[in-house]
Amino acid sequence: MQTKSESDNRKNAKVRTMNTDLSSTTSQRMSYMETCPGVRDSVGGDVNVEAYVAQPPPAVAVQYNTHAPGSDPGERFFLTRYAVQNKGVEVAETLTRANALRRRCRRRLRWRGCYAVLRLLRAVISFSLRGSVMSVRYAVGAQKRLLSILTLSMATVALLVVWPTHAAPPDTSAESSMTSDPGQPAQDPPPADDDDLLGDDDDLLGDDDDLLGDDDDLLDGDDDLIGKSTADDTAEVSEDQKVATAAAQAHGELIAENRYPSAFTCRNCHPDHFREWSVSAHAYAQMSPIFNAMQGAVILFTSGSNGDFCIRCHNPVGMNMGEPIFGSNMDRHPTSREGITCIACHRLDRPYGKVSGRLAIPEGDIFDPVYGPTGNAELQRVIASPEYRVVTSRDQRGGVEIHGKAIDLAQIDTSAFCAICHDVNLLNGFRLEEAFSEYKQSPSAQRGETCQDCHMGKIPGIASGYDIAPAAIVSGVPTKPRKRTNHMFAGPDYSIIHPGIFPHNDKAAALASIREWLDFQHEDGWGTDAFEDKVSGDHEFPTAWRSVDDRYEARAIIEDNLTLLNEIAAQREQILKVGYKIEDVVIQQANAKGLRFKIKVINGTDGHNVPTGFDGERLIYLRVVVKDGQGNTVMESGDLDPNGDLRDLHSKYVHNGELPLDKQLFTLQSRFLTRNARGGEREQVLPINYSLDPLPFVRPSTFATVLIGNPRVVRKHKKSIVPGDHRWASYHVSASKLTGVGPYTAKLELFAGMVPVNLIDAIKLVGFDYFMSPREVADAVRNGHILLW
Repeated sequence: MQTKSESDNRKNAKVRTMNTDLSSTTSQRMSYMETCPGVRDSVGGDVNVEAYVAQPPPAVAVQYNTHAPGSDPGERFFLTRYAVQNKGVEVAETLTRANALRRRCRRRLRWRGCYAVLRLLRAVISFSLRGSVMSVRYAVGAQKRLLSILTLSMATVALLVVWPTHAAPPDTSAESSMTSDPGQPAQDPPPADDDDLLGDDDDLLGDDDDLLGDDDDLLDGDDDLIGKSTADDTAEVSEDQKVATAAAQAHGELIAENRYPSAFTCRNCHPDHFREWSVSAHAYAQMSPIFNAMQGAVILFTSGSNGDFCIRCHNPVGMNMGEPIFGSNMDRHPTSREGITCIACHRLDRPYGKVSGRLAIPEGDIFDPVYGPTGNAELQRVIASPEYRVVTSRDQRGGVEIHGKAIDLAQIDTSAFCAICHDVNLLNGFRLEEAFSEYKQSPSAQRGETCQDCHMGKIPGIASGYDIAPAAIVSGVPTKPRKRTNHMFAGPDYSIIHPGIFPHNDKAAALASIREWLDFQHEDGWGTDAFEDKVSGDHEFPTAWRSVDDRYEARAIIEDNLTLLNEIAAQREQILKVGYKIEDVVIQQANAKGLRFKIKVINGTDGHNVPTGFDGERLIYLRVVVKDGQGNTVMESGDLDPNGDLRDLHSKYVHNGELPLDKQLFTLQSRFLTRNARGGEREQVLPINYSLDPLPFVRPSTFATVLIGNPRVVRKHKKSIVPGDHRWASYHVSASKLTGVGPYTAKLELFAGMVPVNLIDAIKLVGFDYFMSPREVADAVRNGHILLW
């Protein structure tokens, strides 16, 4: 356990590696997620897993362009920013707003012709009667941030004519520099030393002397040239703004709910389905900080040309709503955060094929039709029966709101339905994931078993039939029992985020926001008797958790979520043990010349390869330790370096020569091989080739990839095991390492991990969501490794 102050000190401390001090690069590096307030910059705070070598800071060049001379710079100005990242990656961004004029080009534009008029305008507004100027301000509208030169000039003339002799008490704030003595009338400032009208900086729009500066907008509600509002006025405006913001947010969520209902809405009648789904890999698809950072890194490395390819599978609702491709989950709509939510499958109105997640989800609220495997008969019986007390249209009141029609979608209970997202082909022809293609050639497919039979049945990983239970409970009354599928979808992934924000929990969402949940220190015992009985009365809690009742309620929610997490962990272990088995150990040599033995690892399922899906990042490895009779280790393979990586070519410790390469390592992780502009192939953590082109794009293949199965620029070295097959892991101990003290024993262990830690290093430059550092993400990934055998 650690206190919050210790945690803060740890997070804020400079992190040093064995090769470099990353904290020195903070001011030089540009985080790709700099616009996302919920994403921690990859070089801030507890930055890196130890011994990671910092990449060179990106060179940032800014180029300013204007249109033809004589054009209005406030309307025709364009700013092009080239942020050159690592390895020649170039990101271009064009801004056409007039706001760029005052924020980016203060010292580039010289408005000598307008300077006298604008300076006079500033002086007049600063010393004119407050009430008169305030009336102009409210007449124009406080929401308009900039005024055109024409409007300002007209206001100047009007003020000079109407109030030429009036002078309000001078503004003595830091922004007022029109007088040298607060007690004297307004007067022109003294001339500059060089008799230049524009002074030392020669710039009306300088950093500290800018009429339209960042916080000095003429019509800004809190900080304008006419002086500060009274405290009451400020409070009133602030409160109005809060109310307006809350109303706009609620209105937006209501509109989105009418377009794409949340899983919480479906929970009203399907509580068991919701409970299972809430902790599933489908529910975690968008919440994962690793996925969010990975797809952000791919966007960066491909100069944006990869588009929404990754996120459209993980977040189909958000993409249909037009949300940004890259951003913090804390700022997304609640239904968007649900990833593969209920309507992602049950609102599809047509059979799709292998489309890599490109789905058009029909819009509609809870009353609109849903699509399922059984049709409409039971639903119509429920609607007609008075015991269920339901309403099926927006005009009805006094009952449970349900969908008025259930349409039979024949594809939904077939393996082809899973192929929509589980056979992934990049636009250049690269076969990234092939779970469905592997299934089609498997013995399981030949027997007629479906993906659902193994992954939604009674026993994870085994076609063992389905439970028979009601599909819904409406007004407390269950519907007729039928085939009941399991929506937990156990697999190799596991949550590494705060248990207050995942699994999805309606009570948690009602109690606090994601940002507030991140402040709840459940590991310190908040909300337990052991903690609350001993905590001092002056202990400072975050605002959201000052109430002891709220802390106890939060603790109860977390306990429920931890129960679910333990349940999915047990199912995860069960399904992985089905897929991977150690069948035999053969001793080939055991004498003074050395030891030789091999281990047979088999695919325990016949539905697809193991690992499958994103096999380029699935970590399955053997750990083997050979000891002599005195307990001394004479050989070890499959151990982890201090970062949590295997000692393969991607280990930073191996790369730096600090640890030896594990030449006997047995792993089933496939490898991405990319072809470079010069030289041969190169093994990459991400399947993106290193190109000498300053703008690397994901380009469509220029020739058919049917014959070779992959584009010429990248391929995959698959190490997975096909159904019914096996791989041998061979080991030896040379005679020079034998101590002569027997007997010798070998300990064999088969481990499974979600992703290798070196992937965290490869994607860390864009930052991780929920304010997590790469160190925290890497530790959570490593702690999730599970011992299978």
